[in-house]
Parts: sequence; structure tokens; C-alpha cells
Amino acid sequence: MANDRRGRRRDPWDDMFGSFDKEFEDMRRRMDMLMENFLSGSFEEIGQPMIYGFSMRVGPDGKPRIQQFGNTTPPQAQEVAGQREPLTDIIEEEDAVRVIVELPGVDKDDIQLRVEDYLLDIEVDREDRKFYKQLELPCPVDPENAEATYKNGVLEIILKRIEPNKRGFSIKIDGK
Repeated sequence: MANDRRGRRRDPWDDMFGSFDKEFEDMRRRMDMLMENFLSGSFEEIGQPMIYGFSMRVGPDGKPRIQQFGNTTPPQAQEVAGQREPLTDIIEEEDAVRVIVELPGVDKDDIQLRVEDYLLDIEVDREDRKFYKQLELPCPVDPENAEATYKNGVLEIILKRIEPNKRGFSIKIDGK
């Protein structure tokens, strides 16, 4: 085994867990900055708890999908003040796309849904709660036959798949 620059022997575990030190230092620095801003009063109050997270799942194609959610974002992303991004899940079925959205503490009349081709917009704009999410759907859907139910803070939307329109027209070529 080789020695590291501090004079101790390098362990095979160092390669596997070495990046944790950097990650924890970065997290500690961000927490210190948040606390300084909060205590100095320069922290923008949004009237709700700050939420940020991500969900990880494996899609039907076997590839991992990572999705962010919350009402705050990492520093590199642009933030819309006071607006939460709800946790969502897209489930592809044979003839439909099922979208599950967590929208706690709102009434069904507060929820606005818009769908077009490959996009689904979900919005709640109340004084005390604001949610917004634009989802890119895995296929084009038929907005005319969409179904949505809302119960116990969970919105379920079922969108029927449609075949994508063929682009353009065939052109007949004249000549010999």
C-alpha cells in the first residue's frame, strides 16, 4: 500500500469513501451560509418551510431517473420565490401515461392542469401555498380523454397515449 501525503498508509476504502469528506465539507459550508443569512435577517421569508430533495427510481428502460423537488433549489438553479415543486412520478403503461403528484394541503379546485403533446403543467396558486411543475411526458397524449382524481393530497392523472403525427408530406417526383 502507498502512503498518502499525511504519512499514513492509504487504505482501499479511501478510494471508495474519499469523496465523502468533500461532500460533507460542502454541505457544512452551505449550512453555515444559510444560518448566517437567517440570523442576519437577509434571509428572504417565504412563509413556509424550505423543502428541497430528490427522488431516484429506475425507469422502464432500465435507466436511473433523478428528479428534484421542493420550494428551494441548489444555488446553480433559478428559484421562483415561495413556489414549491411537488414530488411527481410518471408511470408508463401500455396505452396510457399515469402521473402521480403530491399536493398536500390544497383543494381540488385550486389545482390547474394544462396538457399539450409532450408537456403537462401542474399549478396551484393560493396565497398560502404555491406549487408549479412542468413535466415532459414520454410520449404524445390525448388531452381530450385525460382523467384526473385528487384524494388525500395526492393527484392522479391518466393520459391516453396517441401515435405521434407524421411530419411533412410525401412528394411525388416526376421525370424519367
